[in-house]
Amino acid sequence: MRDQMDRFTPIFAIAQAAELAEMHPQTLRQYDRIGLVSPQRTSGNTRRYSLHDVDQLREVGRLSAEGLSLEGIRRVLKLEDRVRQLQGRVRELERALSDELLKRPESRVFAAGQGGEIVTIRRGSRLRRSAEVVVWRPDAAPGSGREPRE
Repeated sequence: MRDQMDRFTPIFAIAQAAELAEMHPQTLRQYDRIGLVSPQRTSGNTRRYSLHDVDQLREVGRLSAEGLSLEGIRRVLKLEDRVRQLQGRVRELERALSDELLKRPESRVFAAGQGGEIVTIRRGSRLRRSAEVVVWRPDAAPGSGREPRE
């Protein structure tokens, strides 16, 4: 069972989570009611908090102590979640690009469009300068005297 647990496993009752977060249990109930930090529920409908939930509660307490309103805190938490999602997406795209380069080492020139899509470009093709396209060639590192031609 220990191998199956992670930071999102709901293991703490409200009293334990409140103690870990250094808050009153009623505060946790209020945060759950307004959707700020919502723990999972057991089949008997009791709250169960994970380590991730406790960390979020601590972050809420820290932001509140800095003077942010609950709505401001909600926005900060939402933006932090979005940043984590985007960082994961960047890692996926980096892996996909790396895999693609390994499959086709002769195709080392590509363009990234405004939407983030990757487009392979034939060697020797010319592109008109555009704010929407960035060209990257790994063999033309800055300062190497072999700057990319456009």
